[in-house]
Amino acid sequence: MSLEILLQTLLSGILIGLVYALVAVGLTLIFGVMDIVNFAHGEFLMLGMYASFWMFALFALDPIFTLPLTALMLFALGAAVYQSVIRRIIHASMLAQIFTTFGLMILLRGIAQFLWKPDFRSIDRSLVSGAVRLGALQFGLPQIAAAAGAVLATVVLGWFLNRTRLGAALEATAADREAAQLMGIPAQRMFALAWGIGAACAGIAGALLSTFYPVFPEVGGNFVLIAFVVVALGGFGSVSGAFLAGIVVGVVEVMGGFLIGPQLKLALVLLLYLLVVMVRPQGLLGRA
Repeated sequence: MSLEILLQTLLSGILIGLVYALVAVGLTLIFGVMDIVNFAHGEFLMLGMYASFWMFALFALDPIFTLPLTALMLFALGAAVYQSVIRRIIHASMLAQIFTTFGLMILLRGIAQFLWKPDFRSIDRSLVSGAVRLGALQFGLPQIAAAAGAVLATVVLGWFLNRTRLGAALEATAADREAAQLMGIPAQRMFALAWGIGAACAGIAGALLSTFYPVFPEVGGNFVLIAFVVVALGGFGSVSGAFLAGIVVGVVEVMGGFLIGPQLKLALVLLLYLLVVMVRPQGLLGRA
């Protein structure tokens, strides 16, 4: 086995891991602020992929150009879902919250199947189609663009959370909801903002994935399980932990599939998660 093949496999794992990280960042943000696990997060990603596909199919607009519009549409959808559904169960039991977001997942998936049928669709001739060769290594340009977009989106989100007053209010609400309300921070607005940002992150990931991954109603399920593993591995509520864990999971999945067998790559990811939580139950960067 040549060093070039191992290096290419490693870098391919990092590229897909960065996309996993972006999906997981939105999921962990919602949990960190509200302590609610959003089982419909994968369906937000699916809707982001469909939004990019239809703007390309109907108006010949490349997903890279329409990415800001896709993010804005998913942000509005996420905030609307919070105001219309999640707000009603914010103080309900965890079981009720789980069933609500799970039901939302089934509803969004069913709507997609009704409107667009279970057909596989794809975007051809995108601006990022093709491959890039670096010496003996070759990578798909769509994967590179997706990884770069994921890094940029995560950096912008980190800047927003750590360098703006609104981000500080969001962090304060996540740290202590009651104390934040006593300081005049409107908790309900922060919750809606968290859902909007979480959905926008999923929408951005969907737009980036649509340049090289097929679009179909169940596509979210292919990523949300990995996203849950990434969130738990990095630490529930930790954005930086989700980013780091996404890269780790991507490398383990791709390297494990290459060295051991593609049928065992998910099992290796789950085994890694079990080993980490046995040693550090709060995750890599989570708080105990």
